[in-house]
Amino acid sequence: MNPIIVIPSRMASTRLPGKPLADIHGRAMILHVFDRAVEADIGPVAVACSEDEVAHAIRQAGGIAVMTDPSLPSGSDRVQAALAALDPQGRHDVVVNLQGDLPTIPAVMLRAVLTPLSDPTVDIATLVAPILTREEREASSVVKAVCAFDGGRAVAPALYFSRAPIPWGEGPLWHHIGIYAYRRPALARYVSLPASPLEKRESLEQLRALEAGMRIACARVEHAPFGVDTPSDLERARDELAGWRDRVRV
Repeated sequence: MNPIIVIPSRMASTRLPGKPLADIHGRAMILHVFDRAVEADIGPVAVACSEDEVAHAIRQAGGIAVMTDPSLPSGSDRVQAALAALDPQGRHDVVVNLQGDLPTIPAVMLRAVLTPLSDPTVDIATLVAPILTREEREASSVVKAVCAFDGGRAVAPALYFSRAPIPWGEGPLWHHIGIYAYRRPALARYVSLPASPLEKRESLEQLRALEAGMRIACARVEHAPFGVDTPSDLERARDELAGWRDRVRV
């Protein structure tokens, strides 16, 4: 595999306006996400954005920014557009779609998302973590992945995704982490498909791939990283990244 990481980013957040440029210890949040991607050391990193100020922040820090059409409907579409501009020759056969609101994501998770693609029949790889609390189980904002890691397997096929706490019965539930590693043909096919019935019903884009017969597989990690969606999330990120300057000096 020859992966590339693309981080889709846009300013149009209703709960946290200007989210990509939110300040975390003097550095824009999108730059912290960029740093985490670089730390994973799995391939080059670029940001797919549609606002000049985000592109300027990335380029000023020495990173790669690709301007994409602001009318594109999803992060996956922005990733595909950026990839076409960055790598028209198709040198990178795998692209990791990393959300731009995960400034504390450990590098090990970005490496783990590639694991399912060791199986050549897998089109798309993603991550899950065990659900540990009732609040997490019941929250519709926490997407549940239906998969079973029999015999201690580290990778399992994804059978469905839902905002409901499924499957029924005794056993673990899995919190889906919205990071994807696509094979290039799979991403191209995915963005060419119309929104599917279950995707619309659950408001979950990954169901479009499953309904089209594409194979998604999950790698499990110990815990889910938190995304920054609200001012309180931003304060938590600032707390967790309080020592980042010292780590950079080391």
